[in-house]
Amino acid sequence: MAIKAAQVKELREKTGVGMMDAKKALVATDGDMDKAIEVLREKGMAKAAKKADAVAAEGMTYVVVDGDTAAIIELNSQTDFVAGNKEFNDLLHKVAQVIVENKPADVEAALALPVDGETLNDLIIHTTQVTGEKITLRRFALMDKTADQVFGAYSHMGGRISALALLDGQDEDVAKDVAMHIAAINPQYVSREDVPADVLDQEKSVQMKSEDLAGKPDNIKEKMVEGRLHKFLAEISLNDQPFVKGDGKETVAAYVNSKGAKVVRFVRYEVGEGIEKADNDFAAEVAAQMG
Repeated sequence: MAIKAAQVKELREKTGVGMMDAKKALVATDGDMDKAIEVLREKGMAKAAKKADAVAAEGMTYVVVDGDTAAIIELNSQTDFVAGNKEFNDLLHKVAQVIVENKPADVEAALALPVDGETLNDLIIHTTQVTGEKITLRRFALMDKTADQVFGAYSHMGGRISALALLDGQDEDVAKDVAMHIAAINPQYVSREDVPADVLDQEKSVQMKSEDLAGKPDNIKEKMVEGRLHKFLAEISLNDQPFVKGDGKETVAAYVNSKGAKVVRFVRYEVGEGIEKADNDFAAEVAAQMG
């Protein structure tokens, strides 16, 4: 019998399997939904559905450059063990390449991209089934460069942190040095001029309430807080930071300028940042399963 797209969609939603696997199961069972689910369970292919509520806060970041376009991605897993295996790494590289080639607008659009007759989401689901862990594409960013610009890419700690920088200029070594600095020091903005007014206002409010300023005249407070804001801006601005490979006296901007370059933008990803991780007692979990 002919299998309808709506049936395939329903089976995928119920089991978490890929599109082709869902279709094959429905064909084999003449469209019987319950029997198709049983077939998938017997084959151990419905693992992904059980992982839907799991927290994937480990994983890897990765940068890929393809001509004048670069992409940085974060792909998550539940444990760093799975993040280190071949299946996960193959998927990581494949996802990055598909994204850099197709330039999707967001994660939802990326997951819908066609790959060898399936979708990128199907590939992720397949790997979830193989590894037994929830795997998710959390985020990505794309950059385009002109002929007068250069990308700098650097990954640290086996891919736990990655940085992608775009510089005006042609020196790839300088761009890589800047990306390495970004990965290590974690600046928030390229320059102090890029810091939003609300961020600065919030910091000023915090500093004005500092205990060591209590009782001081307002004009003294203002002057002291102004100095602290100057230091705050220098700490979060890439251009103002002491260059990590230098002697501590040369700023990133000074180093880059001395090489005839200028930082345009950057993106830094660290695995799991901002994700609330579950505090699991692994030993207790294993003991419970064996009991």
